[in-house]
Amino acid sequence: MSKIFRLRQRVLAFLALLLLPLLCMQLGQAEAARRSAVHELNYFRSMETEVDGEQVLRLEIGLNRDNLDYTVIEKQRLRRQLVLDLQETKPGRVKKNIKLNNEFVSAVKVQEPERRHTQILIDLTDKYIEGAYKVYTVEADRKERKPYRLVVDIYKKPVGAAGSVDGVKGHSIVIDPGHGGSDSGAVGPSGLTEKAVTLAVSQQLRDILEASGAHVKMTRDTDKDVYGWDATASQELQARVNVGERMPGAEIFISVHINAFSNPNAHGMETYYYGGSSGGKRLASLINQELQEAGGLFNRGVKTANFYVIKHSSMPATLLELAFITNPREERLLADPDYQQKLAQAIARGVARYFGRG
Repeated sequence: MSKIFRLRQRVLAFLALLLLPLLCMQLGQAEAARRSAVHELNYFRSMETEVDGEQVLRLEIGLNRDNLDYTVIEKQRLRRQLVLDLQETKPGRVKKNIKLNNEFVSAVKVQEPERRHTQILIDLTDKYIEGAYKVYTVEADRKERKPYRLVVDIYKKPVGAAGSVDGVKGHSIVIDPGHGGSDSGAVGPSGLTEKAVTLAVSQQLRDILEASGAHVKMTRDTDKDVYGWDATASQELQARVNVGERMPGAEIFISVHINAFSNPNAHGMETYYYGGSSGGKRLASLINQELQEAGGLFNRGVKTANFYVIKHSSMPATLLELAFITNPREERLLADPDYQQKLAQAIARGVARYFGRG
């Protein structure tokens, strides 16, 4: 029996060696198929509806899959448009040109500038109010027989004035544009520098908050080192913390940064706070929510970290990573002044919610 048993074991081992490559190949093919799967648009619908007591024009774009990766840019220069940029997506059966008889939207166009990359261009009329829109996704509803959807709501009234927010009047805020001067920070494939983007977004954030009645102090408002060109890393970081500590009545500290990684496919945004700071966690969470809704980038979450400026600030503090400058698509977004303004407005709304306990 022992000889028969050993022979059987050898046969099974031999068969396993023969079948293993085939199994690995099948698994590889399945994984490749999963990676190659793309979203496909399957319907478009427009309607007048009511949201929180206000009339809106709602545009619904149905898709065959969930977890859409998209961004939104509101263009006010040259041509007024909302541009929805959809990754890993093809137009599917939706018409390429859709005319709308609406006072705020004249047409919707669907185009595919490259494979697996679809853009939805919403042409706005002169009556459209800048910033009066919201873009979000909705899960599939089997009962209503509706698929996963990308939804655009166009409001007839402003959704919060583009240049101001409510709830920050009288509050004192420190903004820290990351890097600067001798430190460029991360650099994108086209040469865009982190220090340039963080300063541009921070300046627009300052303008919004000051227009709303807040007191704002910047750790730098030009392209310079805060401590000096000959500083050590810790001296430079402490100098930024000192700006906040020396501001009378400073209540929160916001450090603005751009992410980077060796793999150009890395993407998305995230926000950080120092572990144990309940105020920092709340601030990071609220800004994270607003950035996700406004920018549409993949949300990598709210995380804890020991970054120097948030660890050593005595006030609630957050460090923001707005996107990956090493990702070509996100670098293009970061270089767009309209997108920079969108990010600044989102951060300002998060700050307003923080002080408003929203």
